[in-house]
Amino acid sequence: MPEFAGLNLTLTDHIAQIELDRPDKANALNGTLWREIGEAFRWVDETPEARVAVLSGAGRHFCAGIDFELMGELLDKVGEMKPGRREERLRRIILDLQAAFTALETCRKPVLAAIQGLCIGGGLDLIAACDMRYATADTAFSLKEADLAIVADVGSLQRLPYLIGEGRVRELAFTARQFDAAEAQAMGLVNRVFADAAQLGESVRIIAAGIAAKSPLTVRGIKQVLNYSRDHGVADGLEYVATWNAAMLLSDDTREAVAAAMQKRPARFTN
Repeated sequence: MPEFAGLNLTLTDHIAQIELDRPDKANALNGTLWREIGEAFRWVDETPEARVAVLSGAGRHFCAGIDFELMGELLDKVGEMKPGRREERLRRIILDLQAAFTALETCRKPVLAAIQGLCIGGGLDLIAACDMRYATADTAFSLKEADLAIVADVGSLQRLPYLIGEGRVRELAFTARQFDAAEAQAMGLVNRVFADAAQLGESVRIIAAGIAAKSPLTVRGIKQVLNYSRDHGVADGLEYVATWNAAMLLSDDTREAVAAAMQKRPARFTN
């Protein structure tokens, strides 16, 4: 299992736990942490034993957004370059930052976010790439980039309209206002709200365990079909799922699931 400097990665009972580990900085995203997020979720995708992932933050806060030191480092990298090459390099850097968060979306395993405290700016971009989001009652969210004179560029403006609707995204992006977990649940950003961090962690673990007990092949197929259908029309989505099931419906997993149901026992699936 890989080791990281800015996050903790464990794998137990087919559940990969990825914990942002900069609690003294409210898990603000520096260059190391940003890179490692992508590496960790690519590892989850490639590891058969990992059937589902839970993303959380150490300490009081999930993520306070981009570390201002990283912004300074990025400007230093391109500051001495000549026009044209400077802009080309900055574009490449932004694409690399985007790729780290897209790794959650393209990971074939479901990704559950367990959120507490602050979830600001880049933190909101990060959870937008997750499959499900759960929060404590005291969580505070904000699409903060406009207050820093930045057009959010790592996923919120692209992913949130599918989750909460374009009108709400426009309001949150233009105003950068803060909103709480109750509002986040009402708008569809958060699946469920829990009283505190202990209840959040326990409940999300139970949900993850339920997913991990199902056919890994089927769970991966559900995610891929949902992602494809989101980005295509209904007819294309139906065509895609028909092709998927034509290839996968006769798998050993289907036979095992039917046999387990008939015999009234838990199903046992290979990775």
